[in-house]
Amino acid sequence: MRDQPGPTVLITGVTGQDGIYLARLLRRRGARVVGVAPAGAALPELCSAYLADVELATLDICDREGVRSLVTATRPDEVYNLAAVSSVARSWDEPEITRAVNHEAVETLVDALVSLRADTGHESRFFQASSAEVLGSAAHSPYARAKAAAEDVVREARERKGLHASSARLYNHESPLRTTAFVTGKITRAVAEIAAGVRSELRLGNLDVSRDWGFAGDYVEAMHRMVAADEPQDLPIGTGRAHRLADLLATAFEAAGVDDPARFVVSDPDLLRPADTAVLVADPEPAAAALGWRATTTFADLVRHMVAVDRERVRTGVDHDARYLEASALQE
Repeated sequence: MRDQPGPTVLITGVTGQDGIYLARLLRRRGARVVGVAPAGAALPELCSAYLADVELATLDICDREGVRSLVTATRPDEVYNLAAVSSVARSWDEPEITRAVNHEAVETLVDALVSLRADTGHESRFFQASSAEVLGSAAHSPYARAKAAAEDVVREARERKGLHASSARLYNHESPLRTTAFVTGKITRAVAEIAAGVRSELRLGNLDVSRDWGFAGDYVEAMHRMVAADEPQDLPIGTGRAHRLADLLATAFEAAGVDDPARFVVSDPDLLRPADTAVLVADPEPAAAALGWRATTTFADLVRHMVAVDRERVRTGVDHDARYLEASALQE
C-alpha cells in the first residue's frame, strides 16, 4: 500500500450515496476532495449537510472538453467514477443516456488521465464503480451492458495504457441516503410513514428476489483500499450473504414496531422489471485476500438504521442531517 498525505481526489457523482460517504471518508483522512455533480444535483441543503468541506464542480461528465479541462486544472492523484444512471428500470426507457453516462463517460475520464500523464508526467489512479448486475438474467439490460463495457475500458487502460485502474463489481449497498427511487429506500420510508399513521399501504413488485445487501459506509472503504493498493485489479465487493426482499420487509416492519406487515403490502404487477435476476450474492474472499476488507455491518443493523433515520425524517420533516449517516447517532 502507498502512503501519500493530502492527495487531491476527484469524485464524480459526489452528491449520490456513495459519493457522500466516500468524500467524507477521504476528507477525514486529509485529502482535498473535488466533487463533480450535474446541474440540479447539488441541492443546497444536501451539500451543506454532508459536503460542506468539498469543492464542488458542476459538470456533465459526458462533456468531453469539460472533463478534460477539469482534470487538467485539478491534476488529481485519485479519481473515483461513481456517476451513473443507477437504475436498471430507467435504463430500459433511456438506453442512449445510459450508454453515454455509464460507458462513454468512462472512456472520456480515462482518456483525460492518459493525456494528463502525457502532458505533465502526473500519474493518477482511477476507480470505476461497476455493478453485480452485469451477471445473471438482467445482464442484457442497457444498464448492465453499459457497465460491462466500462469494465472493458478499465482493463484496457490498465493493461495497454499502464494506468493504475481498477473496477469493483459492487453488490447492493444501502444507507439512509437511499432515496425512494430505490426499493430499499422506498420500503424503509414507507414503513416509517405507516408506523406514524400517515400511510396505509406499500406497493411492490417481485418479492422473491434475493440480494447481497451491505452498508455503503463499509463499501467506500473497499474502494479506497483498491485505489491505494500497489497493484490495480478488479474485484467483487459484497458481504457474501443473500437475503430475500421479504426478509428486508419483515426486518423493517419489526424495527418500526409494526405487527403483521402483510396487511400493508400490496403486490403490483406494474412494478415488475422486464428482467430481474433471482439471486445475486458476492464471493467476499477475493477482497478479503487482496485488501484485508470484509463488510462489518450486518443486514439487520443496516435495515434498522435506515428505518430509524426515516422515522426521524417523518417526525421532524428534515431530510438531510449529518447525524443520519452514523447508526449510533440515533440510538437511545
